Amino acid sequence: MKQAAGITRSVSSLWLVLLLLIATAGRAQPGAKPAVPSIPTASATGTDTTRLVPQVTQNGVRFLFRERGTGPLAQPGRRVAVRYTGFLPDGHIFDASEAAGRALRFRVGRGEVIPGWDELLPLLPEGSRVRAWIPAALAYGAAGVRDPDDDSRFVIPPDTELLFELQILSVR
Repeated sequence: MKQAAGITRSVSSLWLVLLLLIATAGRAQPGAKPAVPSIPTASATGTDTTRLVPQVTQNGVRFLFRERGTGPLAQPGRRVAVRYTGFLPDGHIFDASEAAGRALRFRVGRGEVIPGWDELLPLLPEGSRVRAWIPAALAYGAAGVRDPDDDSRFVIPPDTELLFELQILSVR
C-alpha cells in the first residue's frame, strides 16, 4: 500500500510540474515583443471547425472559427456590426474597434473595408468569432498606411499581411 501511495504522489508531482511548464511556456521574457498566434500554413478548406482546421478563401484569406455563429450570413449589401482587433505580423496592435468605443458598422461587399474582409464576411454567420489572416494584396498592398502624424512613418508597412480577431455582432 505504501508503494502505491508513493507512485500516486510521484505521478501527481509529475502532473504538477507539467502544468507549471505549460503555464509558463507562453510568458514573454523581459524586453520580448508581444506574442501573436502563428499563421497557419495548412490549406484545408473543410468546414469541420471542431478540430480547429484553418479554412482558405478563393483568394487566400485564411481563417479559423473560434466560435461559429447561428445567425444570418453577412451577404453582400447587408449591414454588419463587427468588433475587431488588427495585428501586425510582429504582434503589435495597429487598430481596434475598442479604441473607438463601439463596433465598426458598414455594408459588406461595397469596398467600405479592405478587400480581404469583403471576401471573408459573406462566409460568416452572425455571432461568429474568427481569427483571420489577410494577405497583403487583400489588405493595404504596396501602399501600406502612413502615420497621419508623421508622413515618413507607416502604421501598416507596405506589403504586410495582417491578422485580425473578428466578431460579427449583427447582420441586418
